[in-house]
Amino acid sequence: MGKKFKAALTKVENKFYEVKEAVELVKQIAFAKFDESIDLAIKLGVDPKHSDQMVRGSVVLPHGTGKKVKILVFAKGEKEREATEAGADYVGAEDMAEKISKGWTDFDSVVATPDMMGTVGKLGRVLGPRGLMPNPKTGTVTFDVARAIGDIRKGKVEFKVEKAGILHVPVGKKSFTPDQLHENSMAVLESVIKAKPSTSKGTYLQSVTISSTMSPGVAVNTGSITKTVS
Repeated sequence: MGKKFKAALTKVENKFYEVKEAVELVKQIAFAKFDESIDLAIKLGVDPKHSDQMVRGSVVLPHGTGKKVKILVFAKGEKEREATEAGADYVGAEDMAEKISKGWTDFDSVVATPDMMGTVGKLGRVLGPRGLMPNPKTGTVTFDVARAIGDIRKGKVEFKVEKAGILHVPVGKKSFTPDQLHENSMAVLESVIKAKPSTSKGTYLQSVTISSTMSPGVAVNTGSITKTVS
């Protein structure tokens, strides 16, 4: 634990903060010289081992992510032209699949038309671990590629619960204003709450922590979140 981290930790009280207070504090204690990412860590009362308790979805952040995203689209024919005109960074089909299979991963988001999923599905070992496999539930398997690209450019983020029942979702950068971070955070939390599986019993939103890339985490009052969203 470095000196700067220790100094930041002394400013975090042993209590639960409201979301607005939490993002303001995280901005204050973020000490890195670069523009750190601000992230939410959300512990859910689900067991991802059961398919009916899987929590997965996406949300367009009101103020974007603050990150330039490289978009790859798997499409052919007219949809390939549409993707290019919509601003995709890379567009292709089997040629792109072969390139990825050889180790190329210089992209941040993947969109595919439904007819290309037979090709894309073979890349599961590469795309899956990076959370990049297109999925209809997140709007990345679609014939409306222009809309999908537009949503990603606006700040669309995807979330998927991990084995331990935790979600990690970016909500912006240190350079964002507290209001921007607050609104982005609430958009994510609202989307996660709406994605609650019907089979989830007990407390769904168990804990929420906000932190920057390098800073300590700040615990959030989950009770007030649930009341605000509901």
